[in-house]
Amino acid sequence: MSKKTLKHLRNEIAPYEKADTKASIWQLVNTFVPFIGLWILAYYSLSISYFLTLLCCVVGAGFLVRIFIIFHDCCHQSFFKNRLANKVVGTITGILTLSPYEQWKHSHSIHHATSSNLNKRGTGDVWVLTVNEYMEASPWKKLAYRLYRNPFVMFILGPIYIFLIDYRFNRKGARKKERNNVYLTNISIVLIVTILCLTIGWKAFLLIQLPIFLISGSLGIWLFYVQHQFEDSYFENQEEWDFVKAALDGSSYYKLPKVLQWITGNIGFHHVHHLSPRVPNYYLEEVHNSNETLQDVTTITLASSLRSLKFRLWDEENKTFVGFKEAKRIMEQKKTNNEFVHGTPENSLK
Repeated sequence: MSKKTLKHLRNEIAPYEKADTKASIWQLVNTFVPFIGLWILAYYSLSISYFLTLLCCVVGAGFLVRIFIIFHDCCHQSFFKNRLANKVVGTITGILTLSPYEQWKHSHSIHHATSSNLNKRGTGDVWVLTVNEYMEASPWKKLAYRLYRNPFVMFILGPIYIFLIDYRFNRKGARKKERNNVYLTNISIVLIVTILCLTIGWKAFLLIQLPIFLISGSLGIWLFYVQHQFEDSYFENQEEWDFVKAALDGSSYYKLPKVLQWITGNIGFHHVHHLSPRVPNYYLEEVHNSNETLQDVTTITLASSLRSLKFRLWDEENKTFVGFKEAKRIMEQKKTNNEFVHGTPENSLK
């Protein structure tokens, strides 16, 4: 992309990088009211049919994902113009989604600054190994990586570990503000759970909140995973890495049905978000539709996104994701080629 095109792109996006207070408040209303209402309906439906309860929980999980998108925008300081408003709403939505605001804001900002950079992996991203790294890894590291990339571990056990366990602790080197926010989040979660258990009973609480948590957690991890783990994604070493290419080529446009697009807060326009994190979620589609360059990116659908489940390793030479079997074939081919090249001079003397 030329400097002229980039400058033009930035000028076109700039007007959308300011939050609309009315739009933000309305999003809080149309997200929190249905979520609370569905939780209450789920409770009263327990005496009728647990099938109805589960139905309420499934829809409620969708609204919890939407709450997380609001939390996500607050971490980027894009949901409100006022920094304090972002912090307050971000902390509240963080409590509901079991995600400490200051800690998550820190790790996610690193993710945006290093996304698709092979030399700066490890913070706020999905663990990705290249084909060469995997083949040179120890048996234990290979096993750990295979387990990590297993769909059951990543989308079922993963959310349980991340949201229930990992986020309860401060990271090493965290500043006082961040540590205190983790403590506040943890204490608030305990108080809310205690009040609800004392009010409706711990069995009713678990029958409702557990499926909401599991479904929303799995959906959240899936959305994050699928928008960076697609076949022709973008990964480069530091010397060749480019922020704009990482945003436009390393993040996909996840084209979802309108209902799912709304419930997920337009996060499917992930390329726009990575290019300009200061754009509120309710402007992402408009930005995408207003620029041809932004429309000319990798587009994945619900059906095509399922193929990402077979992607395991990044092939640096062919610039694509491959599975373990394909990676093994690639390495065997390399070995054969090397033996042929090195064996040619010797054979030619015979």
